[in-house]
Formats: sequence, C-alpha cells, structure tokens
Amino acid sequence: MPSSSLTPAAQAFRAARDLLVERQTDYDAARRDFTWPQLEEFNWALEHFDAIGRDPSSADRAALWIVEQDGSEAKYSFATMTERSNRVANWLRSLGVRRGDRLILMLANQVELWDTILAAMKLGAILIPSTPMLGAADLRDRIDRGAARHVVVRDADVDKFDDVPGDYTRIAVGSSIPEGWQDFASAGSESAEFEPDGPTRADDTLLLYFTSGTTSKPKLVQHTHVSYPVGHLSTMYWIGLQPGDVHCNVASPGWAKHAWSNVFAPWCAEATIFIYNYSRFDADTMLKTLVDHGVTTFCAPPTVWRMLIQADLKAWKVPMRELVGAGEPLNAEVIEQVRDAWGLTIRDGFGQTESSLQIANTPGQPVKDGSMGRPLPGFEIALVDPVSGAVGEEGEICVDLSKRPVGLMVGYADDEERNAEVMRGGYYHTGDVGARDSDGYITYVGRSDDVFKASDYRISPFELESVLIEHEAVAEAAVVPSPDPLRLAVPKAYVVLARGFSPDESTARSILEYCRANLPAYKRVRRLEFADLPKTISGKIRRVELRGRENELRPGGEGTPDGEFSDESLGLRS
Repeated sequence: MPSSSLTPAAQAFRAARDLLVERQTDYDAARRDFTWPQLEEFNWALEHFDAIGRDPSSADRAALWIVEQDGSEAKYSFATMTERSNRVANWLRSLGVRRGDRLILMLANQVELWDTILAAMKLGAILIPSTPMLGAADLRDRIDRGAARHVVVRDADVDKFDDVPGDYTRIAVGSSIPEGWQDFASAGSESAEFEPDGPTRADDTLLLYFTSGTTSKPKLVQHTHVSYPVGHLSTMYWIGLQPGDVHCNVASPGWAKHAWSNVFAPWCAEATIFIYNYSRFDADTMLKTLVDHGVTTFCAPPTVWRMLIQADLKAWKVPMRELVGAGEPLNAEVIEQVRDAWGLTIRDGFGQTESSLQIANTPGQPVKDGSMGRPLPGFEIALVDPVSGAVGEEGEICVDLSKRPVGLMVGYADDEERNAEVMRGGYYHTGDVGARDSDGYITYVGRSDDVFKASDYRISPFELESVLIEHEAVAEAAVVPSPDPLRLAVPKAYVVLARGFSPDESTARSILEYCRANLPAYKRVRRLEFADLPKTISGKIRRVELRGRENELRPGGEGTPDGEFSDESLGLRS
C-alpha cells in the first residue's frame, strides 16, 4: 500500500510494525532499533484496519475465518469486515451510542463480536469486554462500576439482564430477540460508508477490562486507543506473525488475551484470525482442525497445552511455524514433549491485562526451558526487591516508567490509591516475582502472594508444580503452603489426574516418591490431595482459595483432612 494513502499516524504505526517484522529473528537489532511511535491522534480501526480493507493487494485476504464443530465455516475478508463494521457503527450511532459512551460487549466467538469491536473504535465508544459466562451479579457490577450505557449480548443471555437494573440500551444478537431489545441484524440495512464525528485522541479511553480476580475483587483496567492497538506490536513480535499468516489463539472472548491475539496482534500484522468453536475440548479434533486448515501460528494457555500432550502428538504432521503459550508459565515437561513430537519449541511469554507482552522467548532465539525469555522491544524490565527496593537479579518484575512503554495501561479506573501503589518508585509493579540469569533471561518464580516459606526456606509453587507435572499420572497441579506446627508450613499439592489413573494410595505414593527423588529435601512436596482445582472463569488457578482451605482445615497447624496423603501417612521417611 502506498504510504501516501495512509494518514501520518498510520504511517508511523506501519513503520514501527515493519521494523519488527523485518527484525523478527534478530532480537538484538529489534531491541536496539525499535521505538514506539509517538501519536497524538490515532484510530486504529479507521486508519490501519480500513486501509487494509481498501488496498487492492490485501482487501480480499481473509481477516477472520470461523470454523464450527460441525465442520461448517465462514470467511470474512478485510474489505468485508470494513463494510460490516461501518454498517454497525452507523446503526449504533442511530441508537444513541456516542463518543465516550461505555458499552458492555458479551458475545461468543462470532462475527458480530469483531463487527462491534471495530465499530466501537470507529465511534470512539469505550468497550467493556465481558465473557458470556458472567451471571447477573457480575453484570450488575459491570453496569455499576463500569458505568455502562449500552450492552451487546447474545439472545441466549438476555435473561441475565432481567435482574440488572439501569437505563442502558439493550442490543441482542441472534434469532430470538425479546421485546425491549434491539435486533443487531438491523445494522445490515445501514450505509457501508462511515464518517467519524471527529478525530480520536491517542489517549482517549478505548477499553475497560475487569481482571479475572485470582486473588481479589476484579480490578478495572483502563486502556487507550494506542496502549492496546499499538502496544500489541510487542505481542505480534513475540508470536512471530507475518502478513498472510493464519493464526489460531485459544482464548475466550471477554478476557484480555482474546484481544491480544484474536484482534490486535494478527491484524497489526495483516494476518488471518482463525477461530475453531467447540462445545467440549478434544485434543485430537483440535489437532485435526489445525492441520486441515493450514494454521501457521498457534497460541494456547498452559491448560490447553497440558491437554494436548495427552494425545499422540507424533501422529499429526502440523503445518505450524510458531508455537507460543501465555496466561500462566509453561512447565518444561510440556515444552519437551511437544518438541520431541513436532521439532518445534513452544515459546513462553509474560504479560498481563494491564499491558501487552513484556517478556518473551522470541523467534529465532535460543530458548531456555523454564524461562519466560527476555524483555521485548520497547520494554525495560527491572527486578525490584520488595523490601529494600533495590534493583537486582531477583525480585518483583517491574516496568521502568522512565521509559514508559506504549503497551502499558493508563491505570485502574477510579482507584487512585491502587494506582499509587502499583506505580510507586518510578516502576509499574506487576506483583510477579522473577530471577534473571547472566544472559538476561528471566525465569518466573511466582506471584508475590503465592511464594511462601517452609522451615525458613522460600518456596516457589511453580517450581514444584513443574516437577509434579513430569509424573505421568499428573495432568495438573497446584502447590500451596499447608500449616505445620514444626516447620510453619510444608508444601502441599492439589493434583488433577491424567486419564487412566486412580486417586488412591498407590498413585499418591508414586507421585510423592517421584518428588522426593527430584526435589531437594527442603522443597519436598509432603502432602497431596486429589481434587479439581478452583479457577477463575478465565481459567487461572485460584491458589488463594486453596491456601484458605488449608488454613481452615488446620487451625494451629494441626489435623489431617479426609482424602489427604502425606509422607507420614504413607510411612515415607523425613
């Protein structure tokens, strides 16, 4: 596309994008040469996405490809998505949606989701992405704290709003539209041309994300028209996306990771977003779908990777060039099994709802199993001692605000006290702890509130969980401190078993003996219980619930709950 047809802001954005694509396998050059574009006004949907849809060389390329479980599928080109989102933007405007209005978007992986995301950006409306799994109580919170004036939901979910009071526009997608709700299909009769009501400032709010709440009440994260649309250039670089790629990311709508690589990262790169909709995950069906549709880049959370390795990976000749994982740290055992089967290495990455990708193993670079990698272009990372505030080789993972990256949130909406806390001392504090080696690679230690002491030794749950998952019987595990009258606390594992294994004494003994053989004495897992793991609705383990359970079961450090196995009960020597 001739640069003369782009706005100056879009030219600056494309130049930054092109630099990262050109230096995709040259980490040192990308770190050295990349700078964030400095933009005062920018509307990514109008100035970047629509420009792709108008360019004869790219307009007909698939922007979105949705495959259903029954095998039916639909493809939408960049030109088609430009026109569809223009019609939706015009229709929403006719319903009273104005610049700065807040809109709850609660749809599944369906084309209307992307229509509305682009349309809201074009209007300057503020999106509050929400998962369809939310109930009435969560929705009341979003209407109230989010100050939402409009909602766009599936017809299957409209009943949830019967108990959600408020004066907000009700819009439903589907074939059964109840009285009092606007039918999204009406947007199809609007004009395919859209004129914005004015410029969009780069610092205008675009997104308000309610976090998943792993340790506390969900926070309301505020992002702008550049912090995610432009900030996710770092995510694009990590995935290794190129124009024309077919990218599949396993993430549910409503969560930040969905926006990361089911919206911004692939469309920044002019790649195709590939969606496979299923009612129940099946590893073999997922692998067949990836192979049959020529997916070139694939991202999945550790939970999905752990399910995939239960299948016979060697039976599938996958077309993928790049594999990545995010959401929680990847265990080395998972990485090794995938590498052994496919000759490809899953590259880990670290980011948060509050930012785009900060740290990662990037394409073409040596990968150290267990490490998250190195700081991405545009991010300066410091490890800060939580007590002294000194910067060193181990500590809380923090972003240096003296070189503030574009891909960092404005802050938490309406929470100045929390903002002061996380932005203190010239750093954004992630709440995660890491350690950096002599080559600059950072290894995840754990959430600052998950790391605990046992017999005065500092224990990282992730390190112990990585050993546990190496055992063939363990599909998933979470380690928490279990109160102990002698040692203050000892590591206890809650374990989800792999298929074919029974939750009995024999299995428990085998797992605990494996831990004894592969962990130093002070890190031994000394107690074990078979149980489902409590998770947020975005799939992250809520260790805070398990810690609370242990404290309730063992007041004063005494007692043994039913169903628990331990060194003592199995007669294993200390």
